[in-house]
Amino acid sequence: MKTEIAEAFAQIVKEKNIEKEVLEEIIEGIVLSMIKKKYGHADNFDIFVSLDKGEIEIYQNKTVVEKVTDPVKEIDLESARKVEPSLEVGDPFLEIIDPASFGRRLIISAKQNLNQRIRDVEKENIYEEYSKKIGEIVIGDIRQISHGDVFINIDKIEVKLPRSEQIPSERYRRGETIRAVVKEVRRTPKGPEIIVSRADPRMLYKLFENEVPEIYEGIIEVKNIVREPGERAKIAVLSNDKRIDAVGACVGMKGMRIQGVSKELNNEKIDIIPYSNEPAVFITRALSPAKPVRVLVDEEKKSAVAVVPDSQISIAIGKGGVNRKLTSRLTGYNVEILRESEYRDMVQSAKEKEMTLEQLDGLKPNVIKKLEENGIFTVRDIRERGKEGLLEIPGIGPKTAEKIWDLVS
Repeated sequence: MKTEIAEAFAQIVKEKNIEKEVLEEIIEGIVLSMIKKKYGHADNFDIFVSLDKGEIEIYQNKTVVEKVTDPVKEIDLESARKVEPSLEVGDPFLEIIDPASFGRRLIISAKQNLNQRIRDVEKENIYEEYSKKIGEIVIGDIRQISHGDVFINIDKIEVKLPRSEQIPSERYRRGETIRAVVKEVRRTPKGPEIIVSRADPRMLYKLFENEVPEIYEGIIEVKNIVREPGERAKIAVLSNDKRIDAVGACVGMKGMRIQGVSKELNNEKIDIIPYSNEPAVFITRALSPAKPVRVLVDEEKKSAVAVVPDSQISIAIGKGGVNRKLTSRLTGYNVEILRESEYRDMVQSAKEKEMTLEQLDGLKPNVIKKLEENGIFTVRDIRERGKEGLLEIPGIGPKTAEKIWDLVS
């Protein structure tokens, strides 16, 4: 039989994405609740719900008796025989209950309960659906911008792009279509809060996966991605097929693939780095576009010093130190940058510190003795004393001082 509750249900769930079995359980639970409120219990009631027909059938199981003492569980013989003349005392009797008999107040309460239960199920479905989409790119229209946060409408579901997950150089406008990666799904009292991001490294990964079939197929492996959103990104790649050039595949013919990714991220500069398990080699590559002449690695301390030509110092460091920072994050080593001229001076200084007077060709033993008596034991000591300082040593005249200085210059 068609009931008011069933009609209301059909209208409410018309556009809801809820499984049939779940909906049937909801309605059965609500009807049971109505029965308990009216009769005090539901022990001898059966409920059948047909969503296809929009029907709810309620059956009350009774026992035929001579005299009724419990009207919820019993029916007198005379009344039972009006329905089924062959019934005798002790026989079971099935009475069909009209839902309208529950009264308007209970029916309205049931409608409200149904609405709430459906909303709860819908929220849980949204949570489950988007939990499975974490790391995936979604597309929607900007609905609202409030206090720097952007709210996006995706198939009537609202997702949030917080200020912290935006590309700082981008400007967003209401009505625009936007792509972002699902970063997190949170449960809140108001329902699931879906957080999306355009700054997360997974956004860059998914864009490359869409642009580069070799990544999607697993031929090219992405080892790590680091970003300064809107400025620069570095992505370390490794080819599992010697015939495939990982960097070339990611860049694409005439740079088409990497340009497509960069354009989506507001022209973010992207460095494709060939991965290496040799720290010095990996760091050298990661500092691109700079080209270090030497990389000194301390594996125990996870630190490194990259020696770069003086003319490339600003490139190696990058604007605001971004290139050096990204290199450190990509490789896992704290990378410091050193000018080549400074490195040479350090090497020379170290050599001089270790070079003794006996290693200098042309110094007579008596001169060495005079120098050592005055606290000079290495080439570095001579350079620190200076030519004028040598003249202050007793027994060292101008010609000898000049000769000594020439040997260390």
